[in-house]
Amino acid sequence: MTKHQKRLSVPKSWPVERKTETFTVKADAGPHGEAGVPLLIVLRDVLEYADSRKEARYALNQDNVLINGTPVADEERPVGMFDILAFDERDEHYRVFPGQGGRLALTPIDADSAGSKLGKIVEKRTVPGGDLQLTLHDGQTLLVEDDSEYGGNDSVVVSNDDGEIVAHFPYEEGELVTAVDGAHAGDIGRIEEIQTTPGSSSNNVIVEQEDGDGFETVEEYVVVIDENFTGDDEADATAKEGDDE
Repeated sequence: MTKHQKRLSVPKSWPVERKTETFTVKADAGPHGEAGVPLLIVLRDVLEYADSRKEARYALNQDNVLINGTPVADEERPVGMFDILAFDERDEHYRVFPGQGGRLALTPIDADSAGSKLGKIVEKRTVPGGDLQLTLHDGQTLLVEDDSEYGGNDSVVVSNDDGEIVAHFPYEEGELVTAVDGAHAGDIGRIEEIQTTPGSSSNNVIVEQEDGDGFETVEEYVVVIDENFTGDDEADATAKEGDDE
Protein backbone atom coordinates (compact mmCIF):
# COMPACT_ATOMS: atom_id res chain seq x y z
CA MET A 1 0.00 0.00 0.00
CA THR A 2 1.41 3.39 -0.96
CA LYS A 3 2.49 5.81 1.74
CA HIS A 4 1.77 8.82 -0.47
CA GLN A 5 -1.40 10.74 -1.16
CA LYS A 6 -2.07 12.68 -4.35
CA ARG A 7 -2.89 16.29 -3.51
CA LEU A 8 -5.65 16.52 -6.09
CA SER A 9 -7.57 13.70 -4.41
CA VAL A 10 -7.24 14.68 -0.74
CA PRO A 11 -10.49 15.31 1.17
CA LYS A 12 -11.74 18.88 0.86
CA SER A 13 -11.28 19.34 4.61
CA TRP A 14 -7.47 19.17 4.25
CA PRO A 15 -5.91 22.66 4.37
CA VAL A 16 -3.39 22.07 1.59
CA GLU A 17 -2.78 23.54 -1.84
CA ARG A 18 -3.65 20.95 -4.44
CA LYS A 19 -1.87 22.21 -7.55
CA THR A 20 1.61 23.10 -6.31
CA GLU A 21 2.97 19.55 -6.04
CA THR A 22 1.79 16.06 -6.95
CA PHE A 23 1.94 14.25 -3.61
CA THR A 24 1.53 14.92 0.09
CA VAL A 25 1.73 12.75 3.21
CA LYS A 26 -0.90 10.09 3.80
CA ALA A 27 -2.68 9.89 7.15
CA ASP A 28 -2.32 6.80 9.32
CA ALA A 29 -5.39 4.86 10.34
CA GLY A 30 -6.93 6.51 13.37
CA PRO A 31 -9.56 9.02 14.51
CA HIS A 32 -11.77 10.90 12.04
CA GLY A 33 -11.50 8.39 9.20
CA GLU A 34 -10.53 9.74 5.78
CA ALA A 35 -11.24 13.33 6.86
CA GLY A 36 -8.37 13.27 9.39
CA VAL A 37 -5.47 15.54 8.40
CA PRO A 38 -1.95 14.19 9.06
CA LEU A 39 -0.26 16.08 11.88
CA LEU A 40 2.72 16.73 9.59
CA ILE A 41 0.54 18.88 7.33
CA VAL A 42 -0.58 20.95 10.31
CA LEU A 43 2.99 21.45 11.56
CA ARG A 44 4.61 22.06 8.17
CA ASP A 45 1.99 23.53 5.85
CA VAL A 46 -0.42 25.33 8.19
CA LEU A 47 1.58 26.52 11.22
CA GLU A 48 4.97 26.40 9.44
CA TYR A 49 6.64 25.16 12.63
CA ALA A 50 8.67 22.62 10.62
CA ASP A 51 10.21 22.74 7.15
CA SER A 52 10.39 18.99 6.63
CA ARG A 53 9.23 15.62 7.91
CA LYS A 54 12.59 15.22 9.68
CA GLU A 55 12.13 18.47 11.61
CA ALA A 56 8.57 17.50 12.52
CA ARG A 57 9.70 14.12 13.83
CA TYR A 58 12.36 15.77 15.98
CA ALA A 59 9.83 18.20 17.47
CA LEU A 60 7.33 15.44 18.19
CA ASN A 61 9.96 13.32 19.93
CA GLN A 62 10.28 16.05 22.58
CA ASP A 63 6.75 15.23 23.83
CA ASN A 64 5.76 18.90 23.64
CA VAL A 65 3.00 18.48 21.06
CA LEU A 66 -0.27 17.18 22.47
CA ILE A 67 -3.55 16.18 20.87
CA ASN A 68 -6.45 16.08 23.33
CA GLY A 69 -4.02 16.13 26.24
CA THR A 70 -1.83 13.25 25.04
CA PRO A 71 1.72 13.67 23.66
CA VAL A 72 1.95 12.53 20.03
CA ALA A 73 5.07 11.19 18.33
CA ASP A 74 3.60 10.05 14.99
CA GLU A 75 3.68 12.78 12.34
CA GLU A 76 1.04 10.92 10.33
CA ARG A 77 -1.46 10.79 13.19
CA PRO A 78 -4.80 12.17 11.91
CA VAL A 79 -6.05 15.46 13.33
CA GLY A 80 -9.70 16.32 12.86
CA MET A 81 -12.75 18.32 13.81
CA PHE A 82 -12.81 19.62 17.40
CA ASP A 83 -9.47 18.08 18.35
CA ILE A 84 -7.40 20.15 20.78
CA LEU A 85 -3.83 20.77 19.64
CA ALA A 86 -1.40 22.09 22.27
CA PHE A 87 2.24 23.19 22.12
CA ASP A 88 3.57 23.19 25.68
CA GLU A 89 6.84 25.04 25.04
CA ARG A 90 5.07 27.79 23.12
CA ASP A 91 2.10 27.89 25.51
CA GLU A 92 -0.16 27.77 22.45
CA HIS A 93 -3.47 25.97 22.21
CA TYR A 94 -5.78 25.48 19.24
CA ARG A 95 -9.13 23.91 18.53
CA VAL A 96 -9.61 22.33 15.12
CA PHE A 97 -12.73 23.96 13.74
CA PRO A 98 -14.51 23.74 10.37
CA GLY A 99 -13.75 26.80 8.28
CA GLN A 100 -15.45 28.21 5.22
CA GLY A 101 -15.78 25.63 2.47
CA GLY A 102 -15.28 22.78 4.93
CA ARG A 103 -11.51 23.18 5.24
CA LEU A 104 -10.27 22.60 8.76
CA ALA A 105 -8.85 25.64 10.53
CA LEU A 106 -7.02 26.16 13.82
CA THR A 107 -8.76 28.46 16.28
CA PRO A 108 -6.63 29.86 19.14
CA ILE A 109 -8.04 29.08 22.61
CA ASP A 110 -6.81 29.55 26.17
CA ALA A 111 -5.29 26.84 28.38
CA ASP A 112 -8.51 26.28 30.33
CA SER A 113 -10.50 25.64 27.17
CA ALA A 114 -7.80 23.23 25.98
CA GLY A 115 -8.53 20.88 28.88
CA SER A 116 -11.56 19.33 27.17
CA LYS A 117 -12.94 18.68 23.71
CA LEU A 118 -16.35 18.59 22.08
CA GLY A 119 -17.78 15.44 20.54
CA LYS A 120 -20.96 14.68 18.61
CA ILE A 121 -22.79 11.49 19.58
CA VAL A 122 -23.21 9.35 16.47
CA GLU A 123 -24.19 6.07 18.13
CA LYS A 124 -25.27 4.70 21.49
CA ARG A 125 -25.68 1.04 22.37
CA THR A 126 -25.48 -1.58 25.08
CA VAL A 127 -22.19 -3.50 25.08
CA PRO A 128 -21.45 -6.96 26.57
CA GLY A 129 -21.80 -6.83 30.31
CA GLY A 130 -24.70 -4.40 30.18
CA ASP A 131 -22.66 -1.20 30.01
CA LEU A 132 -24.02 1.68 27.95
CA GLN A 133 -21.64 3.09 25.35
CA LEU A 134 -21.67 6.38 23.46
CA THR A 135 -19.64 6.67 20.26
CA LEU A 136 -18.49 10.13 19.20
CA HIS A 137 -17.82 11.49 15.71
CA ASP A 138 -14.07 10.83 15.99
CA GLY A 139 -14.50 7.21 17.10
CA GLN A 140 -13.97 7.83 20.82
CA THR A 141 -16.21 5.69 23.01
CA LEU A 142 -17.55 6.56 26.45
CA LEU A 143 -19.22 4.30 29.01
CA VAL A 144 -22.07 5.88 30.94
CA GLU A 145 -24.28 4.57 33.73
CA ASP A 146 -27.46 5.91 32.18
CA ASP A 147 -27.80 6.97 28.56
CA SER A 148 -31.41 8.12 28.86
CA GLU A 149 -30.37 11.78 28.90
CA TYR A 150 -28.20 11.41 25.80
CA GLY A 151 -29.67 11.33 22.33
CA GLY A 152 -28.27 10.84 18.87
CA ASN A 153 -26.75 14.06 17.48
CA ASP A 154 -26.35 15.51 20.99
CA SER A 155 -22.93 16.94 21.82
CA VAL A 156 -20.85 16.34 24.93
CA VAL A 157 -17.71 17.97 26.29
CA VAL A 158 -15.15 15.41 27.46
CA SER A 159 -12.30 16.09 29.87
CA ASN A 160 -8.90 15.26 28.39
CA ASP A 161 -7.58 14.24 31.81
CA ASP A 162 -10.00 11.48 32.76
CA GLY A 163 -12.39 11.08 29.82
CA GLU A 164 -15.38 12.15 31.91
CA ILE A 165 -18.31 14.07 30.43
CA VAL A 166 -18.28 17.59 31.85
CA ALA A 167 -21.07 19.15 29.76
CA HIS A 168 -23.96 18.03 27.57
CA PHE A 169 -25.74 19.94 24.80
CA PRO A 170 -28.95 18.38 23.45
CA TYR A 171 -29.78 18.38 19.77
CA GLU A 172 -33.02 20.32 19.72
CA GLU A 173 -34.62 23.49 18.41
CA GLY A 174 -33.10 26.65 19.86
CA GLU A 175 -29.62 25.18 20.33
CA LEU A 176 -26.49 26.77 18.89
CA VAL A 177 -24.94 24.77 16.03
CA THR A 178 -22.24 24.98 13.41
CA ALA A 179 -22.28 23.37 9.99
CA VAL A 180 -19.25 21.14 9.48
CA ASP A 181 -19.79 20.11 5.87
CA GLY A 182 -21.68 21.16 2.78
CA ALA A 183 -22.13 24.61 1.30
CA HIS A 184 -22.55 26.24 4.71
CA ALA A 185 -19.54 24.67 6.46
CA GLY A 186 -18.23 27.03 9.13
CA ASP A 187 -21.51 28.94 9.49
CA ILE A 188 -23.00 29.28 12.98
CA GLY A 189 -26.60 29.81 14.07
CA ARG A 190 -29.46 28.40 16.11
CA ILE A 191 -31.75 25.56 15.12
CA GLU A 192 -35.07 27.05 14.09
CA GLU A 193 -36.66 23.79 12.96
CA ILE A 194 -35.79 20.11 12.59
CA GLN A 195 -37.78 18.68 9.69
CA THR A 196 -38.22 14.92 10.00
CA THR A 197 -38.06 13.20 6.62
CA PRO A 198 -39.95 9.90 6.21
CA GLY A 199 -37.99 6.87 5.09
CA SER A 200 -34.22 6.62 4.90
CA SER A 201 -33.55 10.17 3.71
CA SER A 202 -31.73 12.60 6.00
CA ASN A 203 -33.68 15.00 8.15
CA ASN A 204 -33.40 18.68 7.22
CA VAL A 205 -32.36 21.39 9.67
CA ILE A 206 -33.28 25.05 9.28
CA VAL A 207 -30.81 27.32 11.05
CA GLU A 208 -31.45 30.97 11.86
CA GLN A 209 -28.64 33.52 12.14
CA GLU A 210 -28.38 36.94 13.74
CA ASP A 211 -27.80 38.62 10.38
CA GLY A 212 -31.13 37.25 9.19
CA ASP A 213 -29.77 35.09 6.37
CA GLY A 214 -29.99 31.62 7.89
CA PHE A 215 -29.49 28.40 5.98
CA GLU A 216 -30.85 24.90 5.51
CA THR A 217 -28.77 21.72 5.56
CA VAL A 218 -29.01 18.04 6.41
CA GLU A 219 -28.87 16.76 9.97
CA GLU A 220 -25.52 15.02 9.52
CA TYR A 221 -23.84 18.34 8.71
CA VAL A 222 -24.65 20.18 11.96
CA VAL A 223 -23.06 19.88 15.39
CA VAL A 224 -24.39 21.44 18.58
CA ILE A 225 -21.69 23.66 20.10
CA ASP A 226 -20.94 25.57 23.28
CA GLU A 227 -21.69 29.30 23.49
CA ASN A 228 -17.95 29.84 24.09
CA PHE A 229 -17.24 28.75 20.53
CA THR A 230 -18.52 32.10 19.28
CA GLY A 231 -16.05 34.26 21.22
CA ASP A 232 -14.14 36.97 19.40
CA ASP A 233 -10.94 34.93 19.35
CA GLU A 234 -12.57 31.61 18.62
CA ALA A 235 -15.15 30.53 16.04
CA ASP A 236 -15.51 33.98 14.50
CA ALA A 237 -11.83 33.97 13.60
CA THR A 238 -10.70 30.86 11.80
CA ALA A 239 -7.07 31.71 12.42
CA LYS A 240 -4.21 29.80 10.87
CA GLU A 241 -6.40 28.45 8.07
CA GLY A 242 -4.66 26.97 5.07
CA ASP A 243 -3.99 29.12 2.05
CA ASP A 244 -6.67 29.38 -0.62
CA GLU A 245 -6.27 27.23 -3.64
